Amino acid sequence: MTTDQIMQLTYLVLLGAAVGGSAIVVGRKNMGKMAQQAAIWALIFIGVIGAYGLWEDISNNVNPRQTILSESAIAVPRSNDGHYHLTLDVNGTAVDFVIDTGASQVVLSQRDAARIGIDANSLNYSGAASTANGVVRTAPVMLDQVRLGAITDRNVPAVVNGGEMDNSLLGMTYLGLYNRIEIANGELVLNR
Repeated sequence: MTTDQIMQLTYLVLLGAAVGGSAIVVGRKNMGKMAQQAAIWALIFIGVIGAYGLWEDISNNVNPRQTILSESAIAVPRSNDGHYHLTLDVNGTAVDFVIDTGASQVVLSQRDAARIGIDANSLNYSGAASTANGVVRTAPVMLDQVRLGAITDRNVPAVVNGGEMDNSLLGMTYLGLYNRIEIANGELVLNR
Protein backbone atom coordinates (compact mmCIF):
# COMPACT_ATOMS: atom_id res chain seq x y z
CA MET A 1 0.00 0.00 0.00
CA THR A 2 1.17 3.49 -0.77
CA THR A 3 1.17 6.27 1.79
CA ASP A 4 -1.83 7.89 0.08
CA GLN A 5 -3.83 4.66 0.28
CA ILE A 6 -2.96 4.25 3.96
CA MET A 7 -4.03 7.82 4.67
CA GLN A 8 -7.32 7.31 2.78
CA LEU A 9 -8.01 4.10 4.67
CA THR A 10 -7.22 5.81 8.00
CA TYR A 11 -9.59 8.65 7.12
CA LEU A 12 -12.39 6.24 6.20
CA VAL A 13 -11.89 4.21 9.42
CA LEU A 14 -11.98 7.38 11.54
CA LEU A 15 -15.04 8.67 9.68
CA GLY A 16 -16.80 5.32 10.11
CA ALA A 17 -15.90 5.27 13.82
CA ALA A 18 -17.26 8.81 14.25
CA VAL A 19 -20.53 8.02 12.47
CA GLY A 20 -20.89 4.67 14.26
CA GLY A 21 -20.03 6.19 17.63
CA SER A 22 -22.55 8.99 17.23
CA ALA A 23 -25.22 6.45 16.22
CA ILE A 24 -24.49 4.40 19.34
CA VAL A 25 -24.65 7.48 21.59
CA VAL A 26 -27.95 8.61 20.05
CA GLY A 27 -29.53 5.14 20.08
CA ARG A 28 -28.06 3.76 23.32
CA LYS A 29 -31.51 3.51 24.90
CA ASN A 30 -32.82 1.36 22.04
CA MET A 31 -29.87 -0.88 21.09
CA GLY A 32 -32.05 -3.73 19.69
CA LYS A 33 -33.68 -1.51 17.08
CA MET A 34 -30.34 0.06 16.21
CA ALA A 35 -28.76 -3.41 15.70
CA GLN A 36 -31.69 -4.38 13.47
CA GLN A 37 -31.24 -1.25 11.32
CA ALA A 38 -27.48 -1.82 11.14
CA ALA A 39 -28.09 -5.38 9.92
CA ILE A 40 -30.50 -4.11 7.23
CA TRP A 41 -27.94 -1.57 6.02
CA ALA A 42 -25.22 -4.24 6.01
CA LEU A 43 -27.40 -6.50 3.82
CA ILE A 44 -28.14 -3.60 1.45
CA PHE A 45 -24.41 -2.88 1.24
CA ILE A 46 -23.60 -6.55 0.51
CA GLY A 47 -26.38 -6.64 -2.12
CA VAL A 48 -24.97 -3.56 -3.89
CA ILE A 49 -21.47 -5.09 -3.90
CA GLY A 50 -22.90 -8.37 -5.28
CA ALA A 51 -24.87 -6.58 -8.03
CA TYR A 52 -21.79 -4.57 -8.99
CA GLY A 53 -19.71 -7.75 -9.21
CA LEU A 54 -22.34 -9.52 -11.34
CA TRP A 55 -23.22 -6.50 -13.51
CA GLU A 56 -21.43 -7.78 -16.61
CA ASP A 57 -23.32 -11.08 -16.47
CA ILE A 58 -26.63 -9.32 -15.78
CA SER A 59 -26.16 -6.76 -18.57
CA ASN A 60 -25.29 -9.50 -21.10
CA ASN A 61 -28.61 -11.21 -20.32
CA VAL A 62 -30.60 -7.98 -20.49
CA ASN A 63 -28.81 -6.47 -23.50
CA PRO A 64 -26.80 -9.13 -25.36
CA ARG A 65 -23.76 -7.98 -27.35
CA GLN A 66 -21.67 -9.31 -30.18
CA THR A 67 -18.81 -11.66 -29.38
CA ILE A 68 -15.62 -12.10 -31.35
CA LEU A 69 -15.12 -15.86 -31.60
CA SER A 70 -11.85 -15.70 -33.56
CA GLU A 71 -10.04 -13.40 -35.96
CA SER A 72 -12.48 -14.44 -38.66
CA ALA A 73 -15.73 -15.22 -36.80
CA ILE A 74 -18.18 -13.00 -34.94
CA ALA A 75 -21.31 -14.14 -33.08
CA VAL A 76 -24.25 -11.75 -32.83
CA PRO A 77 -27.06 -12.69 -30.42
CA ARG A 78 -30.67 -11.90 -31.29
CA SER A 79 -31.73 -8.81 -29.41
CA ASN A 80 -34.87 -8.49 -27.33
CA ASP A 81 -36.55 -6.73 -30.28
CA GLY A 82 -36.01 -9.84 -32.46
CA HIS A 83 -33.32 -8.24 -34.65
CA TYR A 84 -29.58 -8.73 -34.81
CA HIS A 85 -27.60 -5.60 -33.90
CA LEU A 86 -23.93 -5.18 -34.73
CA THR A 87 -21.53 -2.39 -33.82
CA LEU A 88 -18.88 -1.60 -36.42
CA ASP A 89 -16.05 0.90 -36.34
CA VAL A 90 -16.70 3.09 -39.40
CA ASN A 91 -13.99 5.64 -40.19
CA GLY A 92 -12.89 5.52 -36.54
CA THR A 93 -16.38 5.92 -35.03
CA ALA A 94 -18.53 3.19 -33.46
CA VAL A 95 -21.80 2.87 -35.39
CA ASP A 96 -24.68 0.61 -34.36
CA PHE A 97 -26.35 -1.25 -37.22
CA VAL A 98 -29.38 -3.49 -37.58
CA ILE A 99 -28.45 -6.48 -39.74
CA ASP A 100 -30.84 -6.50 -42.69
CA THR A 101 -30.37 -9.28 -45.23
CA GLY A 102 -33.23 -7.74 -47.21
CA ALA A 103 -31.28 -4.52 -47.75
CA SER A 104 -29.02 -4.66 -50.78
CA GLN A 105 -26.73 -1.94 -49.45
CA VAL A 106 -25.28 -0.53 -46.27
CA VAL A 107 -27.69 2.28 -45.43
CA LEU A 108 -26.62 5.05 -43.08
CA SER A 109 -29.03 7.30 -41.26
CA GLN A 110 -28.26 10.99 -41.62
CA ARG A 111 -27.34 11.11 -37.92
CA ASP A 112 -24.78 8.29 -38.26
CA ALA A 113 -23.44 9.80 -41.50
CA ALA A 114 -22.76 13.06 -39.64
CA ARG A 115 -21.10 11.17 -36.78
CA ILE A 116 -18.56 9.60 -39.18
CA GLY A 117 -17.80 12.90 -40.88
CA ILE A 118 -20.17 12.93 -43.86
CA ASP A 119 -22.09 16.14 -44.47
CA ALA A 120 -25.51 14.75 -45.40
CA ASN A 121 -26.71 18.16 -46.62
CA SER A 122 -24.03 18.40 -49.31
CA LEU A 123 -24.69 14.95 -50.81
CA ASN A 124 -26.32 14.29 -54.15
CA TYR A 125 -29.45 12.26 -53.43
CA SER A 126 -29.60 10.79 -56.91
CA GLY A 127 -30.67 7.25 -55.99
CA ALA A 128 -33.92 5.77 -54.75
CA ALA A 129 -34.74 2.84 -52.51
CA SER A 130 -38.04 1.07 -51.95
CA THR A 131 -38.78 0.58 -48.27
CA ALA A 132 -41.75 -0.54 -46.21
CA ASN A 133 -42.57 3.16 -45.84
CA GLY A 134 -42.36 3.89 -49.56
CA VAL A 135 -39.64 5.19 -51.83
CA VAL A 136 -36.84 7.28 -50.27
CA ARG A 137 -34.00 9.20 -51.87
CA THR A 138 -30.45 7.95 -51.27
CA ALA A 139 -26.99 9.39 -51.79
CA PRO A 140 -24.06 7.08 -52.62
CA VAL A 141 -20.97 7.32 -50.40
CA MET A 142 -17.78 5.32 -49.91
CA LEU A 143 -16.77 4.27 -46.39
CA ASP A 144 -13.00 4.53 -46.17
CA GLN A 145 -12.64 1.93 -43.42
CA VAL A 146 -15.05 -0.50 -41.77
CA ARG A 147 -13.63 -2.56 -38.91
CA LEU A 148 -15.17 -5.44 -36.97
CA GLY A 149 -12.73 -6.95 -34.47
CA ALA A 150 -9.61 -7.98 -36.42
CA ILE A 151 -11.41 -7.69 -39.78
CA THR A 152 -10.89 -4.43 -41.67
CA ASP A 153 -12.47 -3.61 -45.02
CA ARG A 154 -11.64 -0.55 -47.07
CA ASN A 155 -13.72 1.38 -49.60
CA VAL A 156 -17.05 -0.16 -48.69
CA PRO A 157 -19.91 1.28 -50.78
CA ALA A 158 -22.90 2.60 -48.85
CA VAL A 159 -25.77 5.05 -49.19
CA VAL A 160 -27.10 7.77 -46.91
CA ASN A 161 -30.87 7.67 -46.54
CA GLY A 162 -32.57 10.96 -47.34
CA GLY A 163 -35.49 10.13 -45.04
CA GLU A 164 -35.83 9.55 -41.33
CA MET A 165 -34.32 6.34 -39.93
CA ASP A 166 -33.99 5.11 -36.36
CA ASN A 167 -31.01 2.86 -37.11
CA SER A 168 -28.50 2.38 -39.87
CA LEU A 169 -28.89 -0.89 -41.79
CA LEU A 170 -26.14 -3.39 -42.52
CA GLY A 171 -27.10 -4.79 -45.90
CA MET A 172 -25.68 -7.25 -48.39
CA THR A 173 -22.84 -5.08 -49.76
CA TYR A 174 -21.14 -5.67 -46.40
CA LEU A 175 -22.59 -9.05 -45.45
CA GLY A 176 -21.57 -10.41 -48.87
CA LEU A 177 -17.91 -9.94 -47.87
CA TYR A 178 -18.30 -12.92 -45.50
CA ASN A 179 -17.87 -16.52 -46.67
CA ARG A 180 -20.59 -17.88 -44.44
CA ILE A 181 -23.54 -16.44 -42.53
CA GLU A 182 -25.34 -18.81 -40.19
CA ILE A 183 -28.37 -18.28 -37.96
CA ALA A 184 -29.01 -20.90 -35.28
CA ASN A 185 -30.24 -20.94 -31.69
CA GLY A 186 -30.91 -17.21 -31.57
CA GLU A 187 -27.44 -16.31 -32.79
CA LEU A 188 -26.10 -15.05 -36.11
CA VAL A 189 -22.50 -16.04 -36.86
CA LEU A 190 -20.42 -14.29 -39.53
CA ASN A 191 -17.38 -16.18 -40.85
CA ARG A 192 -14.63 -14.92 -43.17
